[in-house]
Amino acid sequence: MRRRAWKGSPHGWKKNQDQSSAPERDWQDGAGGLLLVVAVHETGLLAHFETALASCLTQTSQPRLSPSLRAQRSLLLTLLFLNAVGLRRTRDLRGYTDEALGVWTGRRRAYGYWHTERFLTYLANAGGAEGLTNALGKWTAALWPSEEQEAPSRVYIDGHRKPVYADKLIPRGLIGCSGKILGCRALVLLHDEQGHPRLAMTHRGDQHLTMGLPPILARYQDSEREAPSVRVIVDREGMAAPFLRDLKALGHTVVTILRTDQYDGLQSFTEVGMFVPLERDRQGNLVREVAPACFALPLPDQKGQFLPVRVALIRDLRRRVACTRKARRNG
Repeated sequence: MRRRAWKGSPHGWKKNQDQSSAPERDWQDGAGGLLLVVAVHETGLLAHFETALASCLTQTSQPRLSPSLRAQRSLLLTLLFLNAVGLRRTRDLRGYTDEALGVWTGRRRAYGYWHTERFLTYLANAGGAEGLTNALGKWTAALWPSEEQEAPSRVYIDGHRKPVYADKLIPRGLIGCSGKILGCRALVLLHDEQGHPRLAMTHRGDQHLTMGLPPILARYQDSEREAPSVRVIVDREGMAAPFLRDLKALGHTVVTILRTDQYDGLQSFTEVGMFVPLERDRQGNLVREVAPACFALPLPDQKGQFLPVRVALIRDLRRRVACTRKARRNG
């Protein structure tokens, strides 16, 4: 018979696990938390956030009601170190009784749920999201400085939707590959060519990636003081003609994936070059080949107009496609 026991976790009851691994797991969690504490202080993240908070809270209509500098620092550290003590959200503070979070934030006891939520509400009303996003961009720019190079820098931009459970109705969107439509927030992430996370922005859950990409790209250029031209790599959501046209007008180069519903066979392309080997298997057999080509992408807001794009056609020789009778007659 299976038993369930309280593990002292704010997430509730969990199944009994191997007790021999509990001390090692606790030691690893503690070491990870200490590394996070050191990283926050040594990399200057706390200083960037404190500067942003000070500028936001002093511009409010009632600056006297804002928390003191010491309280701001403790509340900010509370939010930063939630994951270090095994908490996923501020709501988990209601069942938290340990002392680690309080020690790391400079208090005898950690701040509770309502105090932290009141601070977040006050910060949101003061426009803190804008200031903290700019501070995050400046911090990542100082942490991973870009190397000077003649070619345009490359950035990878992707979008995610995170479900949000709220008492009120909020904009809904498709959650990943689950196929579920839930109330959510859209998260746009920007990584540099080394894979470092450089910037993140949050939008309405029903916003498309093509609407969230230009703002995060402009903010990245401001924080990095980048040259006007940037090579943007984005998934198939970025294959929209007006979106590509506008980025091209700004001098950017976009690398994306052509959707299968936008073309119909090889006859949809022009100036198709010669296919050359791209990949071979372990036995040396050719499995994929590539060829250059051109494609005319119709502009929906300009009837009869097309946006010329360069494409790389990749043919997978391992994939079998059913051939229709008409195609058999044509040879």
